[in-house]
Amino acid sequence: MKKPDSLSRLVLLVIVLVMPSLVFAHTGVDLHTGWLHGFIHPLSGLDHVLAMIAVGLWAAQSSRVVWLIPLFFVAIMGLGGLLGIVTLPLVFAEYGILLSLVVLGMLIACRKHLPLTVSIVLVGLFALSHGYAHGSEMPHDISIVSYVAGFMLATLLLHLSGIGLALTARHFESTSWPRFGGIMIACYGGFLLIH
Repeated sequence: MKKPDSLSRLVLLVIVLVMPSLVFAHTGVDLHTGWLHGFIHPLSGLDHVLAMIAVGLWAAQSSRVVWLIPLFFVAIMGLGGLLGIVTLPLVFAEYGILLSLVVLGMLIACRKHLPLTVSIVLVGLFALSHGYAHGSEMPHDISIVSYVAGFMLATLLLHLSGIGLALTARHFESTSWPRFGGIMIACYGGFLLIH
């Protein structure tokens, strides 16, 4: 039997990472713990999954301090989640989510490096939008702290997946895979924006 090559393993990894969004996508299943509900929420929509992986891809591609952007994203997303829970209105939240796909996808595809302060501001706005969406959809009968901890951990794992994909592509000296991924993410975001 033929041993699987590295590209096959990479494709399998991507399928495994995307699979939870197909399995758990707003099934209506009642999750009784706040942590589990929070953890599954970022995995329940392809827009969130792709945006979180894009943050990791872009951080690995554009920054000497790879961990700064994902950690900052998760921290600000937690703040956005709390704003969503207390229902402070953020009118740009839905557009921020869709724009995060378009902008991050284009930055990855073009291999565009931005100054660190500009990157932080951009990522902060996207993080507020994603966090607000998670917080505003929290059921009222679960723990706020465990719910927020759950979606922050899931998001961090998706960021790590993006970083891992970028580093794997770099190891195989392939810049075309991340760039192609960026194009697909941007196109998906653009499709959602016009519909």
